[in-house]
Amino acid sequence: MTAKDALILKTARGVVAAESRAVAGLNKALDASFIRAVRLLDACRGKAVLLGVGKSGLIARKVAATLASTGTRSVYLHPVESLHGDLGMIAADDVAVAFSYSGETEETAKLLPILKKQGLPVISVTNNPDSRMARYSDVVLRLHVKAEACPMDIVPTSSTTAMLALGDALAVTLMTLKGFDKGHFAKLHPGGNLGKLLNLKVSELMHKGGGNPVVRETSSVAAALKVMTATHAGAVSAVDPKGRLSGYFTDGDLRRCLQAGLKDLSAPLSSVMTRKPLTVHPDTPAMDAARIVSEKKIDNLPVTDRRTGRPVGIIDERDLLKEGLG
Repeated sequence: MTAKDALILKTARGVVAAESRAVAGLNKALDASFIRAVRLLDACRGKAVLLGVGKSGLIARKVAATLASTGTRSVYLHPVESLHGDLGMIAADDVAVAFSYSGETEETAKLLPILKKQGLPVISVTNNPDSRMARYSDVVLRLHVKAEACPMDIVPTSSTTAMLALGDALAVTLMTLKGFDKGHFAKLHPGGNLGKLLNLKVSELMHKGGGNPVVRETSSVAAALKVMTATHAGAVSAVDPKGRLSGYFTDGDLRRCLQAGLKDLSAPLSSVMTRKPLTVHPDTPAMDAARIVSEKKIDNLPVTDRRTGRPVGIIDERDLLKEGLG
């Protein structure tokens, strides 16, 4: 390793260490003030208005997006634009959340007294609890950052990392209080790969009809193997006289039966099948099916009608993997 390479790694590791310390220091901010901030936002009937200039503004914009995507109505407003007409976007039932490391950013500091006159609760995120911004705030969330990660202690690095982490803590705490779950998340993320994965159901991936291997539980093991081979499914669902799922038989079950001494393939499937197997339903999220397959270390699952208990399909690990699940 050259001297230049060593300097590269030393500098990078120093940055990571400094920013790690900044995030760790947030434990001091998770106190009664944090609780008050969360309660203000949770009780807000309007929206959270995120404010900030420069790098702090970029963090405020990201936190606004995270809040909005996790069930808390929010918007980012640039303090300068707010002072030149965009105040009309702010309503009396909103809550303002302002970001500034120094707490003395001119545009933000000028805006807060105006918001206070309009009756808005104000939450400030700053490293300076004695700043102008803090004086006009109902709640002050102090960052406790000792130094930036850059050699000159100037470039916003540790401070913006801490702001982002604190913003995420607010958003996740609020989504937990609101009971915001995967179903809610899916509704707010209909597009892109994430939206697809969240909204994808087992019914869209399962093999059905001729691709769904089903035999009577009274069928022979040999007959079951024939159906398994024809469908390339590696498993077969067994049904009772009313057509309801009564068991499941897989390639793995066959190997274990042979190792245990099974020689007569004319034996009824009911004598060797797994009774009360794990199942999913057509409306089960594909992500949940993938989790079951992964946790139980199995290759496939029978899909049953939620009302009748009849096997209507089979979902395979390979189909889940093709969709990026697993």
